[in-house]
Amino acid sequence: MMLPQNANVLGHVFGGVVLSLVDRTAAVAAFRHARLPVVTVSVDRVDFREPIRVGDLIVMKASVNFVGRTSMEIGVRIDAEDLLTGNRRHTNSCYLTFVAVDANGRPVEAPEVVPETDEERRRFAAAQDRRRRRLDERNQEERNR
Repeated sequence: MMLPQNANVLGHVFGGVVLSLVDRTAAVAAFRHARLPVVTVSVDRVDFREPIRVGDLIVMKASVNFVGRTSMEIGVRIDAEDLLTGNRRHTNSCYLTFVAVDANGRPVEAPEVVPETDEERRRFAAAQDRRRRRLDERNQEERNR
């Protein structure tokens, strides 16, 4: 539940508070999948569709969409629930990339994810496309150095 210390003078929750919760939620999903320590590598674009208000309950759902060799894409959906009415609003979605690491902080292989449902296959394919775009962007940046 969002409290006054989480919000600005308008009573809207700070984006940084939401991002911190998103990072922790995604980290738990990645850790549970890999059963290894994980570190955040990137956060894709985050758009705040509408404000989360003081008194709202934030409900986050995370899914492991794709696993490469050591990296994992985790999707997080953020909803805000008005506890008085029970109404939920979708406020954000974003994708984070985590890498599984060993005790020395070096990347290690993560277990593959096997999509089983139509929805999981859709998420898997979309995650592959995003991964290709991220790799293309990174390669372009390296060429421009």
